[in-house]
Amino acid sequence: MLGVLRHRRFAALFASQVASLVGTGVLTVALALVAVRIAGEDAAQIIGIALTIRIAAYVVVSPIASALVAGRSSRAVLIGADAARVVIAIGLVLATEAWHIYLAILLLQSASAVFTPTYQAVIPEVLPDERDYTTAQSLSRLAYDLESLLSPVIAAVLVLVLPPNALFAVTAAGFAVSALAVALSRISQRAGAAGEPFSSRLTRGLRLMARMPAVRFLAVLDAVTATVYATVLVTTVVLLVVIGAADVDDPSGPLAVALVAFGVGSIAVALVLPRILDRVSDRTVMATGASVVPVALAATASLAVTGALTLPLVIALWFVLGAASSAISTPSARIIRREVEPDDRPAVFAARFSSSHAWYAVTYPIAGLVGSAAGPAAATAVLAIVALGALAAALVLSRGARPSGDAQANRPAP
Repeated sequence: MLGVLRHRRFAALFASQVASLVGTGVLTVALALVAVRIAGEDAAQIIGIALTIRIAAYVVVSPIASALVAGRSSRAVLIGADAARVVIAIGLVLATEAWHIYLAILLLQSASAVFTPTYQAVIPEVLPDERDYTTAQSLSRLAYDLESLLSPVIAAVLVLVLPPNALFAVTAAGFAVSALAVALSRISQRAGAAGEPFSSRLTRGLRLMARMPAVRFLAVLDAVTATVYATVLVTTVVLLVVIGAADVDDPSGPLAVALVAFGVGSIAVALVLPRILDRVSDRTVMATGASVVPVALAATASLAVTGALTLPLVIALWFVLGAASSAISTPSARIIRREVEPDDRPAVFAARFSSSHAWYAVTYPIAGLVGSAAGPAAATAVLAIVALGALAAALVLSRGARPSGDAQANRPAP
């Protein structure tokens, strides 16, 4: 898998992604510490509002930003987004009020909503060979999963030797390294075409997604992934307490084990997917992963209701959910690469980035509100139904999509 790093431009861009992920991961912990300093026991409210702002920024800003930067240098756009994140991270040292955090989150996530789709659209141009691109997507998934597992550990170690505010300096350093790596990549691509009015560019990505059956398939299937993360991130801790696997006063140990199991499942699939995708189509892999999700969620709900759910079973089920989410997400960028013309990719990646996060705005409240009203088992059961409905809708809406091989054969060489 590491052989793809022989491509120097991709190696530099991947280093940028890793540095950005480390910065973001440390920032998450730093913000939680600031929230506690500002609000004490009411910190959860600040964190909850901040996460809502984060999702809203992703949904709203990404297509607008894509339209604004169309035709500009991708390298300049990426470096500009990183520079903005450096300034905001440093400014957070001065945060003393809740609204300071809210404003910072809005600005930070707006910059990320510019950076991520632009980065995603550049990689297919840097790696024209599909096998290399597939490996790069698996490596990217691996980086995301390792970041989610290691960032809290890194932040905890840093807190032991540095004052909490110093975490913002570490965050800023991560984004600065990201900008430097982008500069060293020497990419020359443009962030899409700018030959149409702004209002048309604003909706171009969504219009293209709606018109292409294969892209519609992955856009709707993102709802299945959202049910997985809503379950894992919102419901896990409450579920463990309810089944008696964790102490309400300190559930951190069992929670960490469950989250690690989820991450390991995702990593395991990311490692083997390049070989699988040599033999099996993207659509088949994604549909298989998506079909596993409602089964695993329904099994979790059923076992919880009957009192048969235990920590070992949660670990096993969360491993399965991690594997399924990786099977859904990792091949999806290949479909965009194959189906969408290079000039249109930035708009489609931005629209997909926006629409995928819109699903979280649906599933997170379901997990939270249903869980509060009827318990985590009921919330998981409802999310299982949502996942099943999304899978059915994705299959119906993708009718007419070309097989992967035909799509690749019909596309001119880059």
